[in-house]
Amino acid sequence: MGEFVLKLKEIVKTFPGVTALNGVNFDLRDGEVHALLGENGAGKSTLIKIITGVYQPDSGEIILMNKTVKFVNPVIAQRHGISAIYQEPIIFPDLSVTENIFINRHEVGAPLGQIKWGQMHEKSKKIFDLLGVDINPRSEVRGLSGGKQQMIGIARALLMDAKILIMDEPTAALSLHETDELFEIVRRLCKEGTSVIFVSHRLEEISKIADRVTVLRDGNYVGTRKVSDVSSDELIQMMVGRKIKNLFPKVDVKIGREVLRVDRLTKIGKFSDISFSLHSGEILGFSGLIGAGRTDVAKAIFGVEPADSGKIWVNDEEVIIDSPRRAMELGIAYLPEDRQQYGLLLPMTIARNITLPILDKFARMGWIDSSSELETAKNFFDLMKIHAESVWQKVNQLSGGNQQRVVLAKWLAIEPKILILDEPTKGIDVGAKASVHKFMGEMTSKGIAIIMISSELPEILGMSDNIVVMHEGRVMKYYERLAATQEKILSAAINSR
Repeated sequence: MGEFVLKLKEIVKTFPGVTALNGVNFDLRDGEVHALLGENGAGKSTLIKIITGVYQPDSGEIILMNKTVKFVNPVIAQRHGISAIYQEPIIFPDLSVTENIFINRHEVGAPLGQIKWGQMHEKSKKIFDLLGVDINPRSEVRGLSGGKQQMIGIARALLMDAKILIMDEPTAALSLHETDELFEIVRRLCKEGTSVIFVSHRLEEISKIADRVTVLRDGNYVGTRKVSDVSSDELIQMMVGRKIKNLFPKVDVKIGREVLRVDRLTKIGKFSDISFSLHSGEILGFSGLIGAGRTDVAKAIFGVEPADSGKIWVNDEEVIIDSPRRAMELGIAYLPEDRQQYGLLLPMTIARNITLPILDKFARMGWIDSSSELETAKNFFDLMKIHAESVWQKVNQLSGGNQQRVVLAKWLAIEPKILILDEPTKGIDVGAKASVHKFMGEMTSKGIAIIMISSELPEILGMSDNIVVMHEGRVMKYYERLAATQEKILSAAINSR
């Protein structure tokens, strides 16, 4: 392993009433991938913002290439060769690939300041050739896959001659195949001398890509380990301060009667001939690569984007679901993948988010019965064990795991019989994942039927009673729990014959 290129010693950062980092240590070697782990609120984001110059530490020392430095703003950090790529890369979809790479860095010629498009396209192509990816620099970004959009972020960092690359949840929106491609590029960059700080909640990714791992908990430095010397269970215990005996607490529930049946459901351009049934107490897992059509099927069942043809039965009665309101009347609730954009009103309070779908229940002659609304909100606040000051705290002040609990509370308030969970643990930490999985078991014990869409195979295998695998808008395989394996699911998901 190479020499140290970056050291952070005893970093302290406080905000009013909160100590975000308390004497944190971190170091990075030349050409290594060093993973940064911790639950939401552990201090990972604050540490990254200090490294990139967004925040300045209250105390402590930053040493870059054996010299003490101060990054008073992100521009200074970039000039020192530090660049960050985030879960959702900053992309301008209506601009070309080259324009996105050279944003605010256009090359111009004298004397009239014309933009050197040809030269910029050529430089973009050379970077993509170095990365080993096939992207046309002149093409419009809109329509590119999540993986290729991540490549644009990496190309932008290489253009700035980044020697230290910070990747914050870079695989959250990528398919398994795109993740493997990204990891191959990361390995290639490290061989060329780039050092990578890799942030992810997915422990299986850490074992694949990282050399070392540092764990933070509640703003404190817990320890650094070689990835080859530490198990997933040990990392979880370091992250949460206790053993989580079962990350997938599957509750054995007697599967009851059929509550939902879908027959040859079709949405032109999205999916076709989708058929399956769902029973009370069952968790039906939907697996497949990103773009396979799983979310589109969920939106059709919930009436967000109704199907063009096919039939749906709820409790043995054929129904037409042409709106979310109709779906809710039938006892169907839908937790969307992007909870911040589609599942929550971030500037509003926890209470108002929880009661929003059932607001008409509190209407009395044109007035809202505030006391009844508050009582209901508090009941579901307590039920979901939401960690917040009170139900009046704004949702945008909560961690990702607690925002997820608010969305779940919101939909439980309508007393659903069928619950569709689209990537229910995306972007939340291990402790919060275990809580969501426990909640799912509690719901099925009460007879609620769950459709769970997930891109994480351990979650699909650990929580599902039966599994539907989709590929390019079609159902490829249907597996019972005990017959399913990662290999079988992956093979069906990529339609390998």
